[in-house]
Amino acid sequence: MPRTLASLVQHSALKLTVRAGEEHLDRPVRWAHASELADPVPYMEGGELLLITALQLDAEDPEAMRRYVKRLAGAGVAGLGFAVGLHYEEIPKALVDAAEREGLPLLEVPRRTPFLAISKAVSAAIAADQYRAVTAGFAAQRELTKRALSEGPEGLLAALASQIDGWAALYDATGAVVATAPEWAGRRAALLTADVERLWERSVPASSVVRGSSEEGEDEDRVELHSLGTGRRPLGALAVGTAAAPGTAERYAVHSAIALLTLTTERSRSLYAAEQRIGAAVLRMLLAGQPDHARAAAGDLYGELLDAPYRVILAESGAVPGTRGRGVSGGLLSTSASAAAPASGADATADAGADPVGGFAEVVEAAAARSGEAVLVVPDGERLVVLAADGGAVVASCAQYAEALQADRGAAEQGVDEDELVVGLSAPAGPIAAAAAYKQAEQALSVARRRGRVLVEHEELAAGSVVPLLADDAVRAFADGLLRALYEHDATGRGDLVASLRAWLSRHGQWDAAAADLGVHRHTLRYRMRRVEEILGRSLDDPDTRMELWLALKVSASGG
Repeated sequence: MPRTLASLVQHSALKLTVRAGEEHLDRPVRWAHASELADPVPYMEGGELLLITALQLDAEDPEAMRRYVKRLAGAGVAGLGFAVGLHYEEIPKALVDAAEREGLPLLEVPRRTPFLAISKAVSAAIAADQYRAVTAGFAAQRELTKRALSEGPEGLLAALASQIDGWAALYDATGAVVATAPEWAGRRAALLTADVERLWERSVPASSVVRGSSEEGEDEDRVELHSLGTGRRPLGALAVGTAAAPGTAERYAVHSAIALLTLTTERSRSLYAAEQRIGAAVLRMLLAGQPDHARAAAGDLYGELLDAPYRVILAESGAVPGTRGRGVSGGLLSTSASAAAPASGADATADAGADPVGGFAEVVEAAAARSGEAVLVVPDGERLVVLAADGGAVVASCAQYAEALQADRGAAEQGVDEDELVVGLSAPAGPIAAAAAYKQAEQALSVARRRGRVLVEHEELAAGSVVPLLADDAVRAFADGLLRALYEHDATGRGDLVASLRAWLSRHGQWDAAAADLGVHRHTLRYRMRRVEEILGRSLDDPDTRMELWLALKVSASGG
């Protein structure tokens, strides 16, 4: 505990006597300072015991003493020590009355007690207090390290919450709450997500102080937020909630927790690169039709993933249209994993705000970390390849992330900008069907790009119509060119060849049914179909011609 005025009065060697403000002797003393200035306030910081002999003061003037003491009290001076036997044999009544009126403790210092002795006593108490704080801090550091090694981040948070007499929470790189201590702090920590996201906007390391609130909206405690990690982007954040600002010992504990959590959340460059090489090798073996070799290479790192149905997820940005259609024979089967591996876990997502694929990788890895699922993430040039358990948290998080991005982008199906994410998701597959699943994900990715969608699942393609798959500029141009002559004929008012052709094809060439749909005689419809053949120079008896005309009509109708 810091030295107080009461402890100085009780110090037998100092022989101090209280002359005013006895009810305020519990004030802590930050320092003891001697000054004979008529106005020492500009040089005070608050919490000092000011020692004077009244050399420059008219201590017997009530008005002067009233102003003097009022200034000291307003500056936060802890107390006033007056040396008697030098200029005054006793403390003047004017000063005693002024001190009593302002509630400022006034201590009489006997002539045989030098100011230096009082300063030494205060300094020794401060040093002892600091020593106790440092000792407690080191003890806290040992306890936090022990709990981190034996129980992981959850145990560390529990020990930290106990050390600071408050609560602690850990956030991942997406701002989601990973763990809290005690458990009741989970809801309170979730209310600070926006503050954590604002912390991401600052350079690492970053920290801020906010007011924590309960769900009812009332201010509850003081919360410190600290970023975790050493790279350009944080790997997480630590929140510490206390009733007041932490003391020296508590501060040691908080900084120790930051260091330990950084070590547990940030993998080294060599370890990350090694995992990337193993993951890329496993994926290449799967795509090459060697599931047994892939399983052996995966070991405990990815083996769990290959023991159950998984999904292949491909992600690209709109800036890399040239990667479409490269198939499983390119990319991963001909690229070295070391070239694709980022420098570190932090650097892999360093610019996720500007890099949609990097942001998607963050979501995938954070979801896997929270759920404890195995996930294989392999950068392949500008593309990201992910193998994730079917029905697991990673696939669900990908879908939720895509849904949120789609809501921001809008529902209109249009082209994809270069800074927008596109994702293709395969159907569930096993190790022997990895190449087929990769192809499915590529097909879904291509459709997502054409439709302006963030994410398309391959199962949607099998359940839907083929017509939307043809809705790109090249197919529309073909349709417009094929039907242009018929539209130009109809524009002259000499017949309705396009509608007649559509009706005839929809009725599979049945003259009576198609004519009834149009409300004309079947001979009129026969005449119109001959005109279609003459204008197009193609026979409607050819099934390929009928197929192309029908698709052209469908594409033209969907684009109109």
